[in-house]
Amino acid sequence: MTQGMGTEGPTIHCRRALVDGRFVDDVRIEVDADGRIAALTRGLPSSSPLFLHPDANLQLGVVVPGFANTHSHLFHRALRGAVGGDDFWSWRQAMYRIAGRLEPDLYRRLAAAVFSEMVAAGYTSVAEFHYLHHRPDGRPYPHHDMEMAVAAGAAEAGIRLTLLDTCYLHSGLGDGSGTPLTPEQARFGDGSAAAWLERWYRLRDALAREYPQCRLGAAVHSVRALTPAEIAEAVAGLPDDVPLHVHVSEQPRENADCLAATGLTPTGVLAQAEALSGRTTVVHATHLTDEDIALIAGSGTAVSLCPTTEADLGDGIARVADLAEAGIPLTTGTDEDVVTDPFAELRLLESTARLAGGRRGVLDAAALWQAGAGRAQGDPGLRVGDPADLVEIDTSSARLAGTDPLTWPLTASADDVARVVVGGVLAPRADAAGLRAVLAEIGES
Repeated sequence: MTQGMGTEGPTIHCRRALVDGRFVDDVRIEVDADGRIAALTRGLPSSSPLFLHPDANLQLGVVVPGFANTHSHLFHRALRGAVGGDDFWSWRQAMYRIAGRLEPDLYRRLAAAVFSEMVAAGYTSVAEFHYLHHRPDGRPYPHHDMEMAVAAGAAEAGIRLTLLDTCYLHSGLGDGSGTPLTPEQARFGDGSAAAWLERWYRLRDALAREYPQCRLGAAVHSVRALTPAEIAEAVAGLPDDVPLHVHVSEQPRENADCLAATGLTPTGVLAQAEALSGRTTVVHATHLTDEDIALIAGSGTAVSLCPTTEADLGDGIARVADLAEAGIPLTTGTDEDVVTDPFAELRLLESTARLAGGRRGVLDAAALWQAGAGRAQGDPGLRVGDPADLVEIDTSSARLAGTDPLTWPLTASADDVARVVVGGVLAPRADAAGLRAVLAEIGES
C-alpha cells in the first residue's frame, strides 16, 4: 500500500519502520525536494524493481521517527556532572558564571558540538531557549552575533532549529514591578518589551537572509523576568503564528513570589496576559494547581517536560497523570543537557509518574512515542508530509533483547541509535573530541 503525493528527492528503504502505531516490514520512503516524506510504500522489499536506482538509495534497518527536543539551553551542557550546591538557586549561580565566559565564536563551536551530540542521540530537531543576546556587560553585538552563532552551529550539526529568542527583563518580581537585572544577567536583557520586539523583528530579517532554514520563535523567560504588563506587551507584539515558550512553575518559590506580587499563580498571570494558546508551550509546569491545569488544557497550550533536568535540580515531579487526563499535549526536552538521550527522558517521565501515583502505565507506549516526537495527534510513526527525519535502531543491543519494539521508550538508550537521517540526509557522526575540546576551553576561560 502506498501513501503519497509525488517526490523529487531521494528514496530510502527501511527493513522495518514504525508506521500507524505498529512496526511494518519493508517500507519505502520517498523524500521531496524540501526534505519531507512525499510517499510511504509498505511491504516493498528492497529488491523490488521499483527501485530504479538502487545504488543511490539509502538502506536502513529498523527505523522510528526522529525525536524532538522541545526545550534546550545548550550552554548548560558545560555544567554536566556538576556537584555541590543545595538547590536550583545555588545551581543558577554556577550557570551565570558559564554564561559570562561565552563569546560568539566559542558559542558557535559549542552549539555545533552540543547539537551534534543531540543528533547522534536521535534528536532531529531542537527548540533552543536562547537568552545570551549581548556582550557580558550588556552592550549589543553589531549583527546578532550570538543568535547567528546558534544558527551556524545547528547548520553545521545538521539539526532542525527553532531559535526561541527570549525576552528577559528583570531578576525577579519584587513587588510586582520587577527588580533590575544583576550584573551576571546584563547580557540577557533588552531594557523593555518594546526594545526586545524591535530586536526580534530585526533578527527575523537577518536570519531569513543568512539562515533561512532556521525557524525563529519567541520566548518569555518566566513571570520572574517580566511583569504581567510586559508579558502582555511582548506577546501582543508578535505575529500570531510564531511559536511561544515560557518557563512556568518550575519551583515552589516561583509560585509563592508570584502569588505575593500579583495574587495569581504564574499560569494565571500568563492566562490574563493572553499568553496561553495553541502556539504556546509551557516548560516544566512542575507545581501546578487544578485551576492551572484547567487553564492550560482549555487554551490548547502544550507542556514540555524535562525529567532528567527536573530530577538533577530537585525541582519535583510534574502531575503527569493529571496533565495527560486533561488532554494536554506533552513533549520532552533536555533543558540543561545533563543527559542527551530521548529514551532517558521518556523512561524517567513514565517512571516518576508511576512513583508519584503508585500505579504503572500512566502513559502508554503510543503516548510516549508521541511525546518523544513532539506531536499529539494520530498514531505514532512516520507520516506523509512530515519531515523525513529518521532514527535507525541497532536491534542487536542486549538492552533490547526480548522486548517488544513498541516498548523501546522504556528500554532503549541513545547508545542503541545507529544512524540518523534529517530531511532525507544522513547526519554526520558526533565529534566527541571536538566537544571535549570546546568544553575544556570554556572551563579554562
